[in-house]
Amino acid sequence: MKAEGVKIFLVYAMLCLIWGSTWLAIRFGLESLTPIYSAGLRFSMASIFILVLMKIRGVSLQLDKVSIRLYLIMGFLSFVIPFGLVYWAEQFVPSGLASVLFAVFPFFVAIFSFLFIAEETIGIYKIFGIAIGFVGITVIFSDSFGRDITDYLLGMIAIILSAIMQASIAVTIKKYGHHLNPLAMNLVPMIIAGISMTVIGLLIEDTSTNRFDLNAILSILYLAFFGSLITFTSYYWLLKKINIVILSLSAFITPITALILGFLFYDEQLSNKHFIGAALVLMGVLAANLRNLLKIRKGVIIKSDA
Repeated sequence: MKAEGVKIFLVYAMLCLIWGSTWLAIRFGLESLTPIYSAGLRFSMASIFILVLMKIRGVSLQLDKVSIRLYLIMGFLSFVIPFGLVYWAEQFVPSGLASVLFAVFPFFVAIFSFLFIAEETIGIYKIFGIAIGFVGITVIFSDSFGRDITDYLLGMIAIILSAIMQASIAVTIKKYGHHLNPLAMNLVPMIIAGISMTVIGLLIEDTSTNRFDLNAILSILYLAFFGSLITFTSYYWLLKKINIVILSLSAFITPITALILGFLFYDEQLSNKHFIGAALVLMGVLAANLRNLLKIRKGVIIKSDA
């Protein structure tokens, strides 16, 4: 049990690190490619990686009615529509404000899991931790709030809708997707997303400006392999192992990773607000896990709260 706990921690940390780096990779890619078309290529390539890995590992695609229904729901409500909304919104909404808006994700995960998953416990520690973490994200990106929000109100609504959709699907998978292999769980949804978003990009974007230079190729490959295959497979594996509210707190940690990488690779400045906000986020994650840490200290581990 202790070895599995270490594995869970390492996978969770890797997930936060890679997802935080995807913002930088997307930024590189958008210097050469239009957003929706780029996302379509990312998911198309990711689906190829997943198919190859499934063949190597001998993983079969589950085709029962529940699985097919989940594939379709995930394809459109986890990938096509939410990612489309975010990519569209980021044309208008500053990235800092977008991060704060998407940080409502853990709140909705907590609400949906409380309503629909009886065995998922919320508790005062998790609620307190989510609140502190959200305050931390708000502090980090408070400089993004200077403009009149009426300039990008629709974009803000789009990002919040994306977070709500992602939260509802995460809870749905937690409740009904226990029988699905994490690789198989990703294949069909990513094929749907890849084809749909590539076609949408070709139809509505000015793809004549696209350049398949080194930036574009490296961005797509990185986002497809690490930002899609590794992260989403790890995410769905963790979804079966730990409390979904704890898992959702990764939405607070990834912006901190993105800030650090932006500082290292784009010479973006870090201020005292960033350090104070990051400290609050980490305190929030610690507070949300406090009950589990106390149980581990006493030698008691309950899987649903792991």
